[in-house]
Amino acid sequence: MKVIQEFKAFALKGNVIDMAVGIVIGAGFGRIVSSLVDNIIMPPLGIIVGGVNFKDLSLVLKQASEGVPAVTLKYGEFIQTVFDFTIIAFCIFLVVKMINRMKKKEAANPTVAPPRQEVLLQEIRDLLKK
Repeated sequence: MKVIQEFKAFALKGNVIDMAVGIVIGAGFGRIVSSLVDNIIMPPLGIIVGGVNFKDLSLVLKQASEGVPAVTLKYGEFIQTVFDFTIIAFCIFLVVKMINRMKKKEAANPTVAPPRQEVLLQEIRDLLKK
């Protein structure tokens, strides 16, 4: 029973929930970027390099025979995946850079109000000066 309570305490911590939300959003973001690369970036790039569809690029290592499928090295799909990864990594870099910039601004401008006791002491000091 103690293990269940420990797991519940672990699972309900803010960091775990934040991580789960990040993973779900990241998966959706990955699909968006894959669609961007597949449908927007790669077709013009394929035209530029001579009308090549990168996903179709492969090298047949062994021809198909008698019901056995061909063995192919699909390097075009690998190129596509590298483009996906590069774009996702660059987007994540930009997001982290933006977050770090916001953190620096917060650190430079602390907006924490002084404790009530300190404010009262400052008022007393100002009254005594008068």
